Amino acid sequence: MTVIKHKAQRVGIFIDTQNIYHSAKNLYHAKANFGAIIKDALDGRVIVRAIAYVATTEGGDEKAFFDALGKVGIETRTKPLQIFAGGAKKANWDIDLAIDAVKLAPKLDTIIIISGDGDFVSLVEYLQNTHGTQVEVVSFGKSSSSKLIEAADDFLDLDLNPKKYLMGFEDRRVQRRAPPVREEA
Repeated sequence: MTVIKHKAQRVGIFIDTQNIYHSAKNLYHAKANFGAIIKDALDGRVIVRAIAYVATTEGGDEKAFFDALGKVGIETRTKPLQIFAGGAKKANWDIDLAIDAVKLAPKLDTIIIISGDGDFVSLVEYLQNTHGTQVEVVSFGKSSSSKLIEAADDFLDLDLNPKKYLMGFEDRRVQRRAPPVREEA
């Protein structure tokens, strides 16, 4: 399928926040810049809805993050972080994200899923085949399902420009030079 992008295209963005957060943290020891990610994913098109699915903690430390998302036009859906007996933590939003995408699909030309989670392959195929919706995926390619990338109509690989899509990223491949030593006269 040919990817179509034009200014009148109605776009819905669905963000698997935990997936992108952990990919940025584990791959680059940095935080995702959701504003830059959304801007490039949208590519000048009309945004109908942008929803981030996020977990809350008892301490409420994430309030500043939620406020930052709101400032760039991203609606947040929250649920408490589940902590299991062995100490594992999880906030599973996959079903909620999928249901919202299916419900909104008739009002959208394109759905952008910001996640590398292979669990969304069936959703991508359903949206394409049932609603004729163009489905794009945005994520860090190094931590993304190859099947998800293959199923999508288009893929924006955040790994191609980490400086642009991360906050607090330092490219460790660049050698730092010591400043020149100035000799006193």
